[in-house]
Amino acid sequence: MNWQHAKHYWPFAQYSQFTLQKPHLWHIQDIGTGPVILLIHGAGSTTHSWQYLVPFLTDRYRVIMVDLPGQGFTRLGAQQRCGLDHMAEDLTSCLTALDLAPKVIIGHSAGAAIALRLAELAKFDCKVIGINAALDHFRGVAGVLFPLLAKAIANMPFSSSLLSKIAGHDQTVDRILKGTGSTLTAADLEFYKELMRSRSHIGATLQMMAQWDLEPLLARLPRLQTETHLIASSNDLAVPCATSQRAAALLPNADYQALPNLGHLAHEEDAATIAACIAPMLDLGCASGT
Repeated sequence: MNWQHAKHYWPFAQYSQFTLQKPHLWHIQDIGTGPVILLIHGAGSTTHSWQYLVPFLTDRYRVIMVDLPGQGFTRLGAQQRCGLDHMAEDLTSCLTALDLAPKVIIGHSAGAAIALRLAELAKFDCKVIGINAALDHFRGVAGVLFPLLAKAIANMPFSSSLLSKIAGHDQTVDRILKGTGSTLTAADLEFYKELMRSRSHIGATLQMMAQWDLEPLLARLPRLQTETHLIASSNDLAVPCATSQRAAALLPNADYQALPNLGHLAHEEDAATIAACIAPMLDLGCASGT
C-alpha cells in the first residue's frame, strides 16, 4: 500500500502516525481526547472500516485505530507473527510503548478475538465489545481443509501477487462483499477494491488466515472474566449470529444483542445504530476516567 498516494483520500489521514514498535511499523490513527477506546478491524480490512462510527465517539473519547500487521499501511516486520497470539502480543507491546491503556476495546470479526486476547495480556483493566465476533472454529471437514489450504497458498511463491490480480477485479470484490450480507455504497466498495489490489495486504491477510488458531482462546472462554458485549447482525452471511450467542453463553461476564437487517459490516452500513448499541457500555467502561 502506498501511503504517499493514499494519504490524500484515506479516512482520517490527518490523524495518522507511524511508529516502529518491533517487529512492525504500525499505522495508527489517534483522534479526540478523553478515555481511550481502541478499535481493531477484522481480517482483510483497515482503519477505514471505522470511518462512520468514529464521529459518534470522538466528542467524548480518545479513539485509537490501528492497522493489523501487514494489512493496510502497517508494515509487516515478521511474517511468522500474523497469528492470534502473536498479533495480540505485538499490539500489547505497541500500546505499552505508547503509554496507551484503553478502557474499552472494540473489535470487528477476527478483531474481536484479538481484543479478547489483548484483554488477557494487558496490564490494565478494560472491557471488550465485539461486532459480529469471529469466535468459532470452522466446522467439519472445512475446519481441517481451510487452514491447510491457506497455509499452502501463503507459502507458494508469487501467490499474493497472483491473488491480488484476481481478487482486485471489480466483480470479484463485489461478489466477496455480497457474501457478507452487507450493502455498501460505491465509495465504500472502492476502498476494498484498492485493498484487494495490494500484494502486501493480500499476503498479510493470507498469513493471518494460515496462522490463525482460535482453539486455545475458545477453550479459555469459560474462565475469561473480561466484561464483554457481543453484537451480532441477523443478515450476517460470514459469521452467523449463533456464533456470538454461543460465545456469550460461555463467557462468564458477557451479554449478547442481535440486530435485525444488517450484515457482517454492520458498522459500515449503519454506524448510528451500532453507536447507540455500544453507548451504554462505553459509558460504564470509561466512567473511571482516562
